[in-house]
Amino acid sequence: MAEFTATDFGLGASKLVATQSFSDARGFLFESYNEPKYRALGIDHTWPQDTVSVSRRGVLRGLHCDPRMAKLVQVLHGAVYDVFVDMRADSPTYRQWQGVELSDRFQQQLYVPPGFAHGFLALEEGTVFHYKFSLTWNPARELGLRWDDPALQIAWPLDSIPGGEPLLSPKDAAAPLLAR
Repeated sequence: MAEFTATDFGLGASKLVATQSFSDARGFLFESYNEPKYRALGIDHTWPQDTVSVSRRGVLRGLHCDPRMAKLVQVLHGAVYDVFVDMRADSPTYRQWQGVELSDRFQQQLYVPPGFAHGFLALEEGTVFHYKFSLTWNPARELGLRWDDPALQIAWPLDSIPGGEPLLSPKDAAAPLLAR
């Protein structure tokens, strides 16, 4: 049985949460959310919306930022390289990023605080990604950043996908570069 813990990334209040899981010969069961335990970790939000995406290997979703919205994300099937970028102009870690691999092999979740851009690269075919949002999604509030912005220098593991080029939505392909 794994304990319910969190690792602080040192980038805002972002955290990698290891959920409590129970495993035996039949498989495993894990708590995907337990409000008192999350509050004890400093993650105190209501979550009015859950969303699930299914992605082919090589799909890159993001980078997206709603300045007021927090996210709690996890991989239910497959694996991703997940990236979050501090976009809070008054933060000492402004424009710094962190990346972490999330997969269904570990019952981990990533807490992305408000003011962070977020995106992921699907590393396996049929990756199922689950989001909890602290606000209902509103496209009018969302900002997009180019996944390959040279000002960020994100080290995406493109060598792990066929052809080395991600599959993007038209919206993500047209996202703006940061002003220099």
